[in-house]
Amino acid sequence: MSSSGGQQGPAARQAAMAERVLADGSATAAELAERFGVSLMTIHRDLDELERQGIVRKFRGGVTAQPSGVFESNVQYRLKTMRAEKAAVAERALRMVEPGMAILLDDSTSTLEIARRLRTGEVTPLTVVTNFLEAINLLADQRGIHLMALGGDYDPLHSSFLGVSCVEAVEQLRVDVCFASTSAVHGGYAYHQEQHIVSVKRAMLDAAARNVLLIDHTKLGRVALHRVVPLSRFDTVLVDDGASAEALRDLDEHKVRYEVCATKGSHDGYGTGAT
Repeated sequence: MSSSGGQQGPAARQAAMAERVLADGSATAAELAERFGVSLMTIHRDLDELERQGIVRKFRGGVTAQPSGVFESNVQYRLKTMRAEKAAVAERALRMVEPGMAILLDDSTSTLEIARRLRTGEVTPLTVVTNFLEAINLLADQRGIHLMALGGDYDPLHSSFLGVSCVEAVEQLRVDVCFASTSAVHGGYAYHQEQHIVSVKRAMLDAAARNVLLIDHTKLGRVALHRVVPLSRFDTVLVDDGASAEALRDLDEHKVRYEVCATKGSHDGYGTGAT
């Protein structure tokens, strides 16, 4: 059954279309034309605009919000995915944070789960440094937290500040722990699709006494366009318990120290891997 998309203006229709694709992950042009009651030509014009905004990527016959080895997903899509898994690794990461520390959070939705938990005020005083607007908004009014927002060029796709200015700001700092995530992990390396993200993440890792990588299991066994760093750069890799035995074996073979974190509803505690 079609919606009233034909009576909507283009901006309203495109917003509704983006919401639908972000919720479902992908859609065909024919499905969207039927849902919104407009022609295929109109749908393709709308999808061209959404792709220009970085919200979705077009492929033959349809559109997707899901990542590839070259493109990262829009932050609004990433905020909706793997929430239980991200929560599991964030809970474990929070146990590494002690009052008086200075910690650095990158612009990942995995580390955003740490920021959500810091709002309880149980770990203070604390200095939190981040370039992620979502985390800045969460922690801006939190008592007991000294928030340092990293500036730079604002990137709406990632809802974060990036570029040379951000890298230079990070290089002036020294923190106790950097919590970071990445798009893919395979063969002893962390990967990401976008070069300007890679440069910021590398600077963040250089600025910390300890580095912790937070990933959900879907990122294991995958590669992306750019190598970020060897996994040996991280003191610990935290992954949820959806990780397959094969994926964990790859970490073991490369002597990666990792911990498997239990999601809600699974067994209590967490497992450990290679040291």
